[in-house]
Amino acid sequence: MTEADIDLDALGPVPGLELDVTSVDMEFDGAPLEALEQPDTSGVEAAPVEGLLDVADDLDLQLGATDVTFDSDADLDLAVRECLLGSLSFNGQRCTALKMLIVHRSIVEAFLQRFTEELAKLKVGMPWDMDVSITPLPELGKVSHMTKMVEDAKSKGARVVNEGGGTFDGTLFYPAVVYPVSEGMLLYREEQFGPIVPVMPFEDTDTALDYVITSEHGQQVSIFSQDPEIVGRLVDPLVNQVCRVNINCQCQRGPDVFPFTGRKDSAEGTLSVNDALRSFSIRSMIAAKQGDSSKRLLEDIVNAHKSNFINTGFIL
Repeated sequence: MTEADIDLDALGPVPGLELDVTSVDMEFDGAPLEALEQPDTSGVEAAPVEGLLDVADDLDLQLGATDVTFDSDADLDLAVRECLLGSLSFNGQRCTALKMLIVHRSIVEAFLQRFTEELAKLKVGMPWDMDVSITPLPELGKVSHMTKMVEDAKSKGARVVNEGGGTFDGTLFYPAVVYPVSEGMLLYREEQFGPIVPVMPFEDTDTALDYVITSEHGQQVSIFSQDPEIVGRLVDPLVNQVCRVNINCQCQRGPDVFPFTGRKDSAEGTLSVNDALRSFSIRSMIAAKQGDSSKRLLEDIVNAHKSNFINTGFIL
């Protein structure tokens, strides 16, 4: 095989369940050619960041996961709409997807009913079809992994609350809303990275906080409540556990607007346009002795626009 024999448009990653190097009977310019399968790391606990820092000192690593907590006074219409998008857009396969819904016990049944009703309205089909929300998964082994997590939860006391949840055809896995999820189930700690929506009830805020505090992940969290006292009481400890607290909206990324990072095993480094520009910039400054003459001189330069650098015509 030579370079002329390769159709570059036909090249692409090959997903797999584990890292395998498979020898094939091909040669390129006389040298043996090996095919490398891309590993499927979905649902795998994040590796210690220290083991990755040898690769690059400026490594930006984003690994999830995100949670949502809402209290008894939450706006259910708003919460259902945001949680549906947050947990199932892109089939839940994004680092900022909602991985655990922590709902106050007094409203959990009403929430589940509304949530599953809206879920049933989502259109299933292929990615290129119009208005489709649920599509086949890109990895061959993902369906079996999703099924394993659902069956594990069911064997330990949870149930799938939406009709058809967890059914599959080929690589198409219909979203499963699983309730109640508790400690000891795979879904309680392991990031599903797919169309499973675990729901966990709570009665006091300490239970919800404890879940986030004891988690190995710390990217984002969403709070749904209309009570300023409750929101304020939750925000203060949460900002020391995650790097973004969303109030009455889903978790999401926005590195061109807000810094995108995380704590614990969720991230190393920050994705941010402002941070990137600052990293590649050399700072310059103007200095003068403190005194009336220096103050008058600088004021004259600024007021008369004598310098592009010495000016106050900027926005912080």
